[in-house]
Amino acid sequence: MKIQGIPGIEQLGPQAQAGADAFGAAVGGILKSVTGLSIPPEAMSELQGDYLKQATMLWNSTLQSLQAPADEAKPVVKDRRFAGKDWMANPSTAFNAQMYLLNARTLMQMAENVQGDAKTKGRVRFAVQQWVDLMSPSNFLALNPEAQRKAMETKGESISKGIQQLLHDVQQGHVSQTDESLFEVGRNVATTEGSVVFENEFFQLIEYKPLTAKVYERPMLFVPPCINKYYILDLQPENSVIRYTVSQGHRVYVVSWRNPDDSMVDKTWDDYIEQGPITAIKTVQAITGAKTIDTLGFCVGGTILSTALAVLAARGQHPAESMTLLTTFVDFADTGILDLFVDEPMVQMREMTIGKQSPKGPGMLKGQELATTFSFLRPNDLVWNYVVGNYLKGETPPPFDLLYWNSDSTNLPGPMYCWYLRHTYLEDKLKVPGALTVCGEKLDLGAVKCPVYLYASREDHIVPWQGAYASTKVFKGKKRFMLGASGHIAGVINPPAANKRSHWVNDKLPATADEWFAGAKEKPGSWWTDWSAWLATHAGKQIAAPKTPGSAKYKPIEAAPGRYVKQKA
Repeated sequence: MKIQGIPGIEQLGPQAQAGADAFGAAVGGILKSVTGLSIPPEAMSELQGDYLKQATMLWNSTLQSLQAPADEAKPVVKDRRFAGKDWMANPSTAFNAQMYLLNARTLMQMAENVQGDAKTKGRVRFAVQQWVDLMSPSNFLALNPEAQRKAMETKGESISKGIQQLLHDVQQGHVSQTDESLFEVGRNVATTEGSVVFENEFFQLIEYKPLTAKVYERPMLFVPPCINKYYILDLQPENSVIRYTVSQGHRVYVVSWRNPDDSMVDKTWDDYIEQGPITAIKTVQAITGAKTIDTLGFCVGGTILSTALAVLAARGQHPAESMTLLTTFVDFADTGILDLFVDEPMVQMREMTIGKQSPKGPGMLKGQELATTFSFLRPNDLVWNYVVGNYLKGETPPPFDLLYWNSDSTNLPGPMYCWYLRHTYLEDKLKVPGALTVCGEKLDLGAVKCPVYLYASREDHIVPWQGAYASTKVFKGKKRFMLGASGHIAGVINPPAANKRSHWVNDKLPATADEWFAGAKEKPGSWWTDWSAWLATHAGKQIAAPKTPGSAKYKPIEAAPGRYVKQKA
């Protein structure tokens, strides 16, 4: 798709012409890869005209800058990739950066104008955005003046170190987002004191040592996602959800999922539900003697917990006094950008490679594949930013506990993952009463009658908050919905002492998420205090804290964080 028919584009010089041809070729290639896609001629003509106008202005501005005094103010580019003084100090690099941004905007506008259904258009936009982010001049040593200056100042040492770090990351299989050598599970992350009091093939159950003289009579069970390790809820003492909950007087138990190996390749969704939260709930009841317990599920852990409680409800059992769901889907109608990746051919492909239908038998979804997928949902923040820093500039990424956790990936058994993919993301049947059979029971999430606290993050790209709000229509008991600022993880991990961000409160639950937000009030600080006050109303009276972990039947096996969380993918 060469840009033609624009009078005077050749006058802009070879770089402008090359840029025009590049963005045309990029979109042309993408459109050719998807049968039947096109851009309306009138829209294309308008985009070409706008492009010529802006490129002409940019070229003229560049020519003027060549004749301007050296101390004249330089153009300002808001994009942080080009915010450094080196980019605008030289007219050539300034032109490269601004021409790239113009091409990028035009590419995205072309993608927006593609004719097709919503999903196809979304995929084109995603593909174009990935290409645009990849082709940034900041990603290439030959075009990055900051990296070049550093190479000159260090006499090539930055390049040498960058190559060493590149080779290291190739060997470990992922781009380093933090200095992983500075962290160790159990030493400076996952440090809240506790004991493993039960284990099976799927998880270890951790009981945490009380931090108060008295505790609430009803214990609290956390079910974290099995696609990540539990210590996202226990990073450092000052930002630990687990430690905070213990400090509020709750007797806390946490499921620490095993990182599956080849011995677990045939495990199913039913296995995870029955041998995971259902077993954990019964064990906590047995240890504490409590008839009902408070429960919490995070992300996929919330989907798993909800399913487990619905299975137990079908069996006439209602062990949960309350349920807290953090950034969780049970209604998969609006899954945001992840919906672009899921369709029948994709799911069938997974079933034929790692699911039970695989000709070679069940397989494993490798943890690094999941981690890479999630990183490329935000490539500039989680991929190219580190490519530039680590490899082009030879910088060691700073220590960051959350990013260390993010790189500590986990595997998933193929059959379990394929069931989840088909019945939730593809077919959206989890919310439909009686549509699914799990652990031998017809599933109805509406049969879970306990009060539910639903938390979502406003900028979450993995569980869009509107999709999380849809849970208010699935559960039939009393509900409270809370919206926090920031994203999937940072919104959740927001301790009150930090006095950061904000949250939105609305006691009513109107039909739509937009109506809820329109009636909500923004409040500064963490949502944790609101949740803690809500949880206290379901935790029962206070009793003397136990002096020892476990019970006569469930004796401590080892100290927290246990062996399972230390297993690498």
